[in-house]
Amino acid sequence: MSTAKNVPELFGSMVFNETVMKERLPKDVYRKLKKTMREGTALDADVAAVVATAMKDWAVSKGATHYTHWFQPMTGITAEKHDSFISPTDDGGVMMEFSGKELMRGEPDASSFPSGGLRATFEARGYTAWDPTSYAFVKDGSLYIPTAFCSYTGEILDKKTPLLRSMDAISVQAARVLKLFGKDVKRVTTTVGPEQEYFLIEKNDYARRKDLIFTGRTLFGAKPPKGQEMEDHYFGSIRPRVAAFMQELDEELWKLGIFAKTKHNEVAPAQHEMAPVFTTTNIATDHNQLTMEVMKRVAQKHGFICLMHEKPFEGVNGSGKHNNWSLSTDDGENLLEPGKTPSENAQFLLFLTAVIKAVDEYQDLLRISVASAGNDHRLGANEAPPAVVSMFIGDELQAILDAIESGEDYTDMAKTKMDLGVSALPNIPKDTTDRNRTSPFAFTGNKFEFRMLGSAINIACPNIMLNTSVAEELRLFADELESAADFEKALLTLIKREIKAHKRIIFNGNGYDDAWIAEAEKRGLLNLKSTADALPHYTDKKNIELFSRHGVYTQAEMESREETLLEEYAKTLHIEALTMSDMMRQEILPACVAFEGELAKTVKNKKEAGVSGGMEADLLGKVSTLTEMAYTKCGALEEAVEAAPAADAKAIADYYHDVIIPAMDDVRKPADQLERLVGKEHWPFPTYSDILFYV
Repeated sequence: MSTAKNVPELFGSMVFNETVMKERLPKDVYRKLKKTMREGTALDADVAAVVATAMKDWAVSKGATHYTHWFQPMTGITAEKHDSFISPTDDGGVMMEFSGKELMRGEPDASSFPSGGLRATFEARGYTAWDPTSYAFVKDGSLYIPTAFCSYTGEILDKKTPLLRSMDAISVQAARVLKLFGKDVKRVTTTVGPEQEYFLIEKNDYARRKDLIFTGRTLFGAKPPKGQEMEDHYFGSIRPRVAAFMQELDEELWKLGIFAKTKHNEVAPAQHEMAPVFTTTNIATDHNQLTMEVMKRVAQKHGFICLMHEKPFEGVNGSGKHNNWSLSTDDGENLLEPGKTPSENAQFLLFLTAVIKAVDEYQDLLRISVASAGNDHRLGANEAPPAVVSMFIGDELQAILDAIESGEDYTDMAKTKMDLGVSALPNIPKDTTDRNRTSPFAFTGNKFEFRMLGSAINIACPNIMLNTSVAEELRLFADELESAADFEKALLTLIKREIKAHKRIIFNGNGYDDAWIAEAEKRGLLNLKSTADALPHYTDKKNIELFSRHGVYTQAEMESREETLLEEYAKTLHIEALTMSDMMRQEILPACVAFEGELAKTVKNKKEAGVSGGMEADLLGKVSTLTEMAYTKCGALEEAVEAAPAADAKAIADYYHDVIIPAMDDVRKPADQLERLVGKEHWPFPTYSDILFYV
């Protein structure tokens, strides 16, 4: 039977989803579990015990012998500790058991994960707690149970818990706003569809590059004769080996209930993309973490290594991850759908205004949410949005907002004039303009596409920031409108006022143009060019107040995350600097010296034969000069690393940004020039031409 015919049967076959629950759980237990999943209510111990037994029996039928509480620590990747289902019997045998307590809570300790000072090393105990809103699944012989992770004293140590809290916060405030429009909504859910870009390279090439192994990116590499300038890879015919990888990837993802939808070649050679169907943000986050893991595993089966680094190769596009974000009610209404009637349009414009205000007031948080040493190489590189946060809304919406602000009649694209009193708002077309690919935050018909994310990021972080900031604006709007004597008048006044106050964040032009950066600074927008510039704003007073008010983070939890991110940034650059030094001293310099030796012999032999050294002598001089330069610069880099301060995390991050990065650039320049001069048989590792243009 072909895979195509079998997809509906294959999809979700390794997931303890609603279909399985209905089959294996008593009706009353199923109803109580669904209530917990839907409303976040507590699950009784007796119910948990029944669910655990059913889950274990199902998992065993799928070949599982172990279970693991699968969580997302502050490292940005996932973590797991596996325990078997076996329990000893009196006759010396074993039986397969799994209790409700084991399902609900685990104790992995996990003391070595970063905590940013939230717990001391000797306070090793950490707990995991089942997240019933995300389905359990079977993979590699284990039952995976999605969980939250917290410390012994209750502080959150993961990315899932604050994401769930932020989803609750925006749901509460959005429901308040909808009530003003006569709608009784119990739950508003944020949905996300994260597009995932990645590179596939030959496993053998990867194994010969220490920089790829240790850092995920190339620290050396001259530009190949051909890059992406012919634009022939983008949406081009997929190589048979890559197509085979993509087919197996789809199948593995479908088994895990992941909505893998789109696959194609991306702009850079050896670069590709997978895009899923939208789903609830919490589940989308789990799915994206799984997707990256499965990509790497399947790639190796096909002789590839899958690179998720934001900028693995200099001179060609890096990889991002577009975060398509929207809001929907429990009955399926998309709150970012412009709508066809005046009342719906008024509601849409209010939610649109909330997003505009949130992005403007919390642009620092959105920038922080995508900040990393890797993404710094990509943002603003004419392949990704600039580091300045702005919004694209398109010509039609811009014209409507301009008319509301000015109080003038609005003329639509069909040249029809109309008064913009709230009760007579025009139809707003769903998608009447081009999708600006240079915008960091673009409205694309019925959703916003946040494009600053790097490919390796855990999407929980950007969505925590986005959910919470929009929740805050909806809270303020609800506070104002709930007490209004004339709702329609107050609504129009509010929209008009906030558009005027926050229109600086809207930019519909070319984000790659240098003129925009100058214009953005005139508007007072932040230009946080690097991670070191951005992260200290995490704990600005307004941000602490925001997250505390909505119960997403405490001040201590925010301070811990800022410190963790600063340390991660400096550690990443430290590893890169050491790797660069190691490659230079152990590989590049010996290769250059050997090449110089051959040239010197040739020059000597020619002179002894009465022939001018000519080309060989000239080449020897160039290689010798560059080798000396590389040697000197490498020494300077090593001295700079040794001199790094042992002060607070911010001072260390600033030092690595201001001193170590320029020192690394100085080492790379002569090395990349040498790559073009030294014979291929001498150069110690695969070049960009080798890596990016495999057959």
